[in-house]
Amino acid sequence: MSKEEEDVLSIKKRLYAKEMVQFLNDSWTPYHAVLSSAKILLANGFQEISEKDRFMDSELKPTGKYFYTRGLSSIVAFAIGGEYEPGNGFVMIGAHTDSPCPKLKPKTKVGVNSQTDLMQVAVQPYGGGLWHTWFDRDLGVAGRVVLMDEKSGKVEHRLVKMEEPMLRVPNLAIHLNRDIYTEGFKVNFQTHMAPLLGLKTQKTKKKQGGDGDDTDNAENNHHHSEFLEKLAKALNCDPSSIRDFDLQLCDVQPSQIGGLNGEFVLSGRLDNLASCYCSLAALVEATTEEKLKKEKGIRALLHFDHEEVGSASTTGAGGSLTDEFVDRVTSAFGNGDADTLATARRKSFLVSADMAHAVHPNYADKHEPGHKPKFGDGVVIKHNANQRYSTDAITSFIFKEIGERRKIKSQEFVVRSDLGCGSTIGPILSTRSGIRTVDVGMPQLSMHSIREMCGTEDTRLCVEHFKAVYEDFFEMDEKMIVDGSIGQLCRPCDRFESSPSGGGISSLGDELEKMSARTYSS
Repeated sequence: MSKEEEDVLSIKKRLYAKEMVQFLNDSWTPYHAVLSSAKILLANGFQEISEKDRFMDSELKPTGKYFYTRGLSSIVAFAIGGEYEPGNGFVMIGAHTDSPCPKLKPKTKVGVNSQTDLMQVAVQPYGGGLWHTWFDRDLGVAGRVVLMDEKSGKVEHRLVKMEEPMLRVPNLAIHLNRDIYTEGFKVNFQTHMAPLLGLKTQKTKKKQGGDGDDTDNAENNHHHSEFLEKLAKALNCDPSSIRDFDLQLCDVQPSQIGGLNGEFVLSGRLDNLASCYCSLAALVEATTEEKLKKEKGIRALLHFDHEEVGSASTTGAGGSLTDEFVDRVTSAFGNGDADTLATARRKSFLVSADMAHAVHPNYADKHEPGHKPKFGDGVVIKHNANQRYSTDAITSFIFKEIGERRKIKSQEFVVRSDLGCGSTIGPILSTRSGIRTVDVGMPQLSMHSIREMCGTEDTRLCVEHFKAVYEDFFEMDEKMIVDGSIGQLCRPCDRFESSPSGGGISSLGDELEKMSARTYSS
């Protein structure tokens, strides 16, 4: 590689990493991640449409670029090839917008403890987080709030992102918890994780009843009035208009680039917003008018919610989003019969993008010896014999070969045989849709911690590999011989052809019967 080529790659690496850090800082929640994605798509010529409208009436057209959201926590974006015809395939990258976090309970108020005068907020676990990492962190609040104007009756939802360090979960001092060295840190989410909101105010003291709880109206019996006022101020509304919400705790420390030479991205929510960013950047770069002109298929991304809790929701991968997307777009071009829809699926390819485990230098024995993904060595292809990942030999080859043709390296991972294996949206989507799927992901450390890390070079490699999949899959797929060509897999001696003596399957059966009779008679 020439010095000039190395310089170009270095610039790309810094650019992608910087953009991803901005995306992460803007995307504290699935709602904010979808909003961030939509802004980028709009800035790059994508047009918003709605699932509530008939796609056949949306005037979808070749070389057109579109997106729509579902519940504002999942998003589908796609670009139609200039030579697209109904029944042609889709090349898609799927990721998820959610990450493990503490979420506020519907009734957030924990009664003020008369022994401490401290106000606390009730939270519940979302997903399987490394909850001990949330202790002693400065925490803000973000999410979606439902508002109703009492005069007009108008209902709307707004996003909120309160970046001030309003909440904290303090550790118990070592002097009061000597057993932690011998017994470990065992987090009881119900009793240990209620974050401190603040000291009770004079206003609170006046309302406090004999049991230590605020004796305010019904609404404030659910929430500390001070918290509602702070939330209303952030939304620029009256506290009485707040009717419901989906709020979560977030680390207020910004995402950033770190390491001796800027090798790492340091952030929360890398699992799986890093995959969301990389697929988004790849789609934008792979859908210029020039690149779509000769395309026969459709290039798309699907970002789902609720992967961390099983994907079983209307906005999750276990819902109808993928099937309806493929079927409705195909039908919008005038041919939605069952055979055409099935043909489109069989010609399609899906990359399930979710972060992978890089080998940890202090715990290298936790990895299978021959499969230790490293930072800077490219996207990881995930394998599991028990179908915890959707990868098979064909889909693995397709993804790997597309990269190799562009000199983009990749890695492979399989979990140790004596450890359990996580899963992804891949098996869910491939099972529901019948679409060929491969599970891949960028290598990272500290997965499900409040603060994770991945490599800046892997960010570049991931974007470029995903872009190559978008641009090269259909051409490569035309040369793939798998189904519909079983005869080519058979050796001449394996084929059931008629012999000159009237052989074939029936005569073969006769010979086997004679052989069996001879065996038993002997």
